[in-house]
Amino acid sequence: MIQKERIKVLNKKDIRKGAYVLYWMQASQRAEYNHALEYAILKANELRQPLIVFFGITDQFPEANERHYFFMLEGLKQVRESLKKRGIQMVLLHQSPEIGVLQLAKRASLTVVDRGYLRIQKAWREDASQKMECPLIQVETDVVVPVEETSPKEEYAAATIRSKITRKLNGFLVPLKEHHPIIDSLSVGFDSFDIEDVAKSISKLQIDRSVKRVDSFHGGTEEAKNHLEIFLEKKLDRFPELRNDPTFDCVSHMSPYLHFGQISPLYIALKVSKTKSPGAKAFLEELIIRRELSMNFVCYNERYDSFEALPDWAKKSLKRHEKDRRPYVYSLKEFEMGTTHDPYWNAAQREMVTKGKMHGYMRMYWGKKILEWSRSPEEGFKIALYLNNKYELDGRDPNGFAGVAWCFGKHDRPWGERSIFGNVRYMNDKGLKRKFDADQYVRMMELENEPRGGKRGTSVLKQLKSDRPG
Repeated sequence: MIQKERIKVLNKKDIRKGAYVLYWMQASQRAEYNHALEYAILKANELRQPLIVFFGITDQFPEANERHYFFMLEGLKQVRESLKKRGIQMVLLHQSPEIGVLQLAKRASLTVVDRGYLRIQKAWREDASQKMECPLIQVETDVVVPVEETSPKEEYAAATIRSKITRKLNGFLVPLKEHHPIIDSLSVGFDSFDIEDVAKSISKLQIDRSVKRVDSFHGGTEEAKNHLEIFLEKKLDRFPELRNDPTFDCVSHMSPYLHFGQISPLYIALKVSKTKSPGAKAFLEELIIRRELSMNFVCYNERYDSFEALPDWAKKSLKRHEKDRRPYVYSLKEFEMGTTHDPYWNAAQREMVTKGKMHGYMRMYWGKKILEWSRSPEEGFKIALYLNNKYELDGRDPNGFAGVAWCFGKHDRPWGERSIFGNVRYMNDKGLKRKFDADQYVRMMELENEPRGGKRGTSVLKQLKSDRPG
């Protein structure tokens, strides 16, 4: 079922008599449980035309590097093969998406696009909608409940958005039927950027190569589903109890795959709901309420990537304590190399740099300490966002921006006033030790960074240290 609330016409052009229907895939990089793809297939069948899927690969996506591109191309390779089995041709162009889509839209009867929430994603769709001569229809498929359907404004916190999502949930938490095109598009002639050999494809891109790919996670819908099945079978029951303990791998690892749209949040939610597990409620709170709160934040707050996005109480409180004496002050380079005095913080940084994903509870501690050990709250905010976006596979998206902002007071309430933090929630290493064996976590991360036969990702910290001035 494709609810009308997911569909938005972005321009007022009439459907033309073109050669095909075009689906501009960008945010939702998957061939299953994709409302935009299914909508495009239905439109192509109505017009009795083939469907072409387009993806544009830009070298200039903000803050993206080789780690992100490799994971993405691994996923796109799977998408192309899955679409081929359904008789749908996928065309990849090494070109900025809003430019490439205009080339293919010249012969399209209409164009369908998925929805993105970031500034650049909105700009791409706005630019293309104004310039193409056929309709551009946006279909939202990377949230369970569409953002505007939940709320017409930025929500203060999970407490204010929870009931609004819950009220609508049953109407959207329904399976999506897969449709098949009645006309095959594989014989339509197009040139396409070759991604058969991902490493070779990456070498042709003019991208930031300062952060290499990792072995910890590989891209693609099948990889995502494998992680999900393991989580459902072995971890979900104990998720409420162990999710905040990084010495137990009791998390789903869905965030990198959700970031690239390689798996549907609706698909995950339905699978989790069917289990009747005692851990289902806690997990769905994170997947739907917390995640869609971040979508709401980025959708309605144009300053989502700056200190100015914080609530007034947090900004005023932090500024009031800006001159407080810090116990330690570290530079960006010292943070990046993980050379602080705190072994727990250093271990968290090591996990992010070497694995491409930091445990969620440690990410909160990590961000709080950057606030505490930076020269100013504004500088701390910039450092946290820079490091998160550079090394995390799931950085540079609404969840990442909201997560960093939370460490500085966003989506939280005022707490008792204290030095440096003011009324912003405080965390310390004693809190870590109460929740889990923090020293064991340090030992685990030390083992992760030991050389293992030249595997990818194990030398990133050493590379950083070799770049150290002096």
